[in-house]
Amino acid sequence: MQPTDLRTLSQLLRGDLAPTATTEHTVVSDRPHARLLRYGSDEQLDQARRDGAVPVLLVPPLAVPAFAYDLAPHAQPANSVVEFLLSTGTVPYVVDFGDVSRADRHIGFETYFDHLVPRAIGQVVADFAGATDAVDLMAWSLGGTLSFMTAANDPGLPIRSIITVGTPLNYTKIQPYPLVRAVLGPTGGRPATYLLRALAGIPAPLVRAAYRATSWDRELRKPAYILRNLHDREALSRMQVIDRFQDSLPGYPGKVAEQMLVNLVVRNEITDGVLHFDRHTVDLHSITAPIFLTGSHRDAIVSHAAAAWGTELFTGSQHVEFHTIESSHLGMLTGADAAQHTWPAVQAFRARLDADRI
Repeated sequence: MQPTDLRTLSQLLRGDLAPTATTEHTVVSDRPHARLLRYGSDEQLDQARRDGAVPVLLVPPLAVPAFAYDLAPHAQPANSVVEFLLSTGTVPYVVDFGDVSRADRHIGFETYFDHLVPRAIGQVVADFAGATDAVDLMAWSLGGTLSFMTAANDPGLPIRSIITVGTPLNYTKIQPYPLVRAVLGPTGGRPATYLLRALAGIPAPLVRAAYRATSWDRELRKPAYILRNLHDREALSRMQVIDRFQDSLPGYPGKVAEQMLVNLVVRNEITDGVLHFDRHTVDLHSITAPIFLTGSHRDAIVSHAAAAWGTELFTGSQHVEFHTIESSHLGMLTGADAAQHTWPAVQAFRARLDADRI
């Protein structure tokens, strides 16, 4: 083993091999569970305003840190969705839901789609103050679920389009949910809901363990991968970026965890397009904005069929397009596969919107 390899291994074990830089950003608003950031320089903001560009609001999934959209900026191959959007002349914003604790057990889907996300949309429009008063929502995984719920709950919001990556829209097509539904269906989700209430949600350690379990083969191969790539600092840096991401996953609030189990899995409401949350009924068929979807046969979290269900679901949308991007759940959003396939497709979709061809 060469001295340089030993230094690389030492840095990797200390956790400081990969840089921790973030793309330049400004805090627009700092509220609990709704921190709003605008990325890019003042010059980029001014240019986007002059060009009449439509800003993008990035909506993170629940139990995922908002920096998922800005993983390892300046890396090669590209990792940062934020950098990609800035390169197209777009100003990206992100609403950061932050960590959750036992005190947040009352937070349900309604908090996000009826309050936090709509307020963020209004703040983006006000802050951008450009030649357009519209916003494109872009979201990964359950962030797409929140985006669809938000648009359906309030048709008056200035949402030009909804762009989602790997969003589950039919839980009967994702294992093991059909079995969960068969077992818990007769009781309406009990006794699992009692356990979720006792835990006040799904704690972060369980979320992190479950996410790693979806790529158990990666974890088993990691020691050999490290030894094989000691001479390749970029490869090990990319691995460390993913490890940091997995180690930072927050938990699910209690009420949201119950609703995910009961509304999405046991009652299977999202598949039919009408969801019932206390005083809110959300009809996804009412969404008229153009919709962009992706799915992958290699996704261990959301099956291709579950993501593609959107082509059947969004009957009220003026345009729905689905793209198969063969990569992992995260790989469809960030990394080499995303840079080669997902991002160009997103750019083409938005360009057609700009040209009013959709």
